[in-house]
Amino acid sequence: MTADAAPSTATPTGAASPGIRLTTMAHGGGCACKIPPGELEEAVSALAGQVDESVIVGLDDGDDAAAVRIDGDTAVLSTADFFTPVVDDPYDWGRIAAANALSDIYAMGGDPVVAINLVGWPRDVLPMELLREVLRGGLAVTQEAGVPLIGGHSVDDPEPKYGMAVTGTARPDRLLRNDAARPGRPLTLTKPIGVGLLNNRHKATGEVSEAAVATMTELNRDAAQAALTAGAVAATDVTGFGLLGHLFKMVRASGAGAVLDRSAVPLVEGAADALRDGYVSGGTRRNLDWVREHLRAADGITEEDLLLLADAQTSGGLLVVGEVPGYPIIGEIVEGTGIEVR
Repeated sequence: MTADAAPSTATPTGAASPGIRLTTMAHGGGCACKIPPGELEEAVSALAGQVDESVIVGLDDGDDAAAVRIDGDTAVLSTADFFTPVVDDPYDWGRIAAANALSDIYAMGGDPVVAINLVGWPRDVLPMELLREVLRGGLAVTQEAGVPLIGGHSVDDPEPKYGMAVTGTARPDRLLRNDAARPGRPLTLTKPIGVGLLNNRHKATGEVSEAAVATMTELNRDAAQAALTAGAVAATDVTGFGLLGHLFKMVRASGAGAVLDRSAVPLVEGAADALRDGYVSGGTRRNLDWVREHLRAADGITEEDLLLLADAQTSGGLLVVGEVPGYPIIGEIVEGTGIEVR
């Protein structure tokens, strides 16, 4: 079964508006609706070659947010993230989208200071009451994060979309970058993976995974602070390109390789069952296709294992180079290139 599976007419438990299934109104859901990484890199190559002495982190390595120095002690971080519905409950969708947008700032080692809404809404199809619920969910998470949510921009759009542009600050000498991974350091993952499988099952059947919602709405704030306290200098968050895709971007930018221990990677409750039942999204398959030539799979590693590791996450955890107390170590950075999965 793929993301193109025929939608169910069932209404999930807890949906705010019975009979309206938001996930059936878009071709993909959450970060799985991203443009495939290879195609995206080709498109943004048109922006290459910009030179500005104030830019600390720019376009070159596809990091989580841009970082611009405004004085010796302060860098401004800027990011934007939005996507189509990943769940049917509009309030939960708003919460997930907000946590996901804020994550880019945390993944850089920064503190978000202000957010604005980004909305695409089919106003002739979906009632504005649903949009109010989406915005209310976004506000709940930004309030939890202590970040003011002020205004934004909206368009009349055939597909519903929601997210945020977020501005943050960080110390230039304490940034968590995706080009700073050095051999000999362990890899830590701060959230389980598998929400893409569970979200795809939700879209196809209406079955709600409370475990998936819980992990997607969890802020990466505490994990980022723990990484900084532990002395980490390299990290990224795991979202639409999957664990394998984001790890590959990191080791490629750092001129290093990685070994990944499949058995050490934590899974969201129910993800293994969803994989067994075939709820693999098209975005996940494209992720694996993109990194496959850079993978070495040990004996016993199956195609299903690789699809799981490539699962397109929404509002995933941080992938940190270094040991972060309280979170599992799933591999290490090594000399060489590419990724070995054991």
